[in-house]
Amino acid sequence: MEFVLSELSQQVMTARAAKRPVFIRGGATKSFYGEIEGLENISSYAVLDMSGYTGIVNYHPSELVMTARAGTLLSDIESVLHEHGQMLAFEPPRFGPGSTLGGCVAAGLSGPRRMAAGSLRDFVLGVKLLDSSGSVLNFGGEVMKNVAGYDVSRLLAGSMGIFGALLEISLKVVPRPVREATLALDLDEPAALARFGQWRGQPLPVSATAWHGAPGEGGGRLWVRLSGSAPAVANGVRKIGGQPVADDESAAFWDSLRDQSHPFFQVLPLWRLALPPQAPALGLGPTLIEWSGGQRWLAGPQDAVEVRNAAARQGGHATLFRYASKAADVPAFHPVGVSILEVSRRLKQELDPMGIFNPRRLFPEF
Repeated sequence: MEFVLSELSQQVMTARAAKRPVFIRGGATKSFYGEIEGLENISSYAVLDMSGYTGIVNYHPSELVMTARAGTLLSDIESVLHEHGQMLAFEPPRFGPGSTLGGCVAAGLSGPRRMAAGSLRDFVLGVKLLDSSGSVLNFGGEVMKNVAGYDVSRLLAGSMGIFGALLEISLKVVPRPVREATLALDLDEPAALARFGQWRGQPLPVSATAWHGAPGEGGGRLWVRLSGSAPAVANGVRKIGGQPVADDESAAFWDSLRDQSHPFFQVLPLWRLALPPQAPALGLGPTLIEWSGGQRWLAGPQDAVEVRNAAARQGGHATLFRYASKAADVPAFHPVGVSILEVSRRLKQELDPMGIFNPRRLFPEF
């Protein structure tokens, strides 16, 4: 892999010398995400293909740590973890068989289990980054505690590649649950949100929830997954009630949410709202709710200002997650505060002063 790394470094140095923007690509499964208008003229970019920089560098099952190169397929990583009874707790969306570890971390997205396990960022221990000078920088490491100051390795999670190309990532992994069970309850949206509130106050092993409406009927169905020891799951099943879901149907359903293959996600535009779980129903149209109310999806045409104002009133934010086209004055990501923008700008100046990596993919400003 040293030859591949040398080639990647040389490509970056050549692009910097020519002041040519660099588009970082792995499996291209998340090319829809973020500010994508500028990518229409991709021929003007230098494409840095990370898909050849692959392989698991270190894996210590007993220490619950794995380090792998950015181009390594998520499917390969999860297969190895499964052999040892372990998993990625945050269930990263794959969006396709070509999904890579680097793209997973750069996008910073988490799946259904995030509500119980934490976000992707919480599991990043360290990274190696290729900066705009062609140098390899190390942040963090294969440890559970980082040094004082900015935890740059975690700041890179969700940065959409604007600071440089991820080369290696060290992640904390976790044991797979001993037992899982899924239940389904027929409830409308207010009733589902009320159940979420009840469950948050009880010691239940809830690892995922999802509610989506029944078109034209005003009702809906709530799915809840329980994970843990056999006695804990059995106790949760008794307290929650509902209809037991067969294991194969359950696995297919949660995968359809994780990878957005569920029919709900096929309607564009698709908005993702991050809200306090206790926020009430917003009444903005077709909705799918995850994370016990903390993540809400809106499908179909929406007024961007209205959606973002509604999210802000509840103390949250809204992302235009998938779209065929959008107005130039509507950013894909919710505008951030001055302090966050300034920290990001300073980090960009430090790691990519020429501004060549994925320009405007995350922030329209740079």
